[in-house]
Amino acid sequence: MTSAKLPGIGRRLTSMLYEGLVVFSILLIGFLLPQVALAGFGMVASARQLWLHVLVLLMVYFVWCWLNGGQTLPMKTWKLRITNVDGSAPRPAQAVLRYLAAWPSIAFFGLGILWAMIDKDKQFLHDRIAGTRIVSTAS
Repeated sequence: MTSAKLPGIGRRLTSMLYEGLVVFSILLIGFLLPQVALAGFGMVASARQLWLHVLVLLMVYFVWCWLNGGQTLPMKTWKLRITNVDGSAPRPAQAVLRYLAAWPSIAFFGLGILWAMIDKDKQFLHDRIAGTRIVSTAS
């Protein structure tokens, strides 16, 4: 296990709040605009297709960011990084697993976030499942 400094829960939650703004803009541009354009041509997607569009769009954003530097824009701002437990960069399968595990972790009343309060390393449940961790990049 690496000796990297583990950030506090407040800093990670603040980063998640900022992440919500970025996700909103991604969904506005990458989801809403294409759906409006398709509807203009009479092509209306089913509910399942709409959810799949959201899941894939956000997966591309998060997984790409985590594999290319270990950080999203809010994580860079708050000096946070995703790593393996040994401090190395996450593998592609880990990044996808972390993303997929984050959905139920957050959706079920934030239980995966609250998990950090009882976790020995104060990590979120989706990090524990994926074998990743959030570390501080601040000096």
